[in-house]
Amino acid sequence: MASYLLVFRGGSMPETDAERGQVMKAWTDWFTALGPALKDGGNPTSQTRTLSADGSSTPGGAGAPSGYSIIAADNIDQAVELAKGCPVFLGGASIDVCETFEVM
Repeated sequence: MASYLLVFRGGSMPETDAERGQVMKAWTDWFTALGPALKDGGNPTSQTRTLSADGSSTPGGAGAPSGYSIIAADNIDQAVELAKGCPVFLGGASIDVCETFEVM
């Protein structure tokens, strides 16, 4: 099985306690459904800086990642299917599904 990095972009956080409870339940349900395919539940991100080869940095823009998770799947098509159940969509986010590979 390969590992896939799910990079979340955009979206919003729930505003009320009731919404937060619904979203947290959705995450728990998705993690449970993934079972052993879940390698790292990940976290949301906040501050972003983009580094250039010359060492300079700039604040991350609108396309900056808003969070991540890591899953295992047999191929990218299966990873995409697993990612379709991700609750990040409830907040209007999108997901980049990226296959990773070990080089060391």
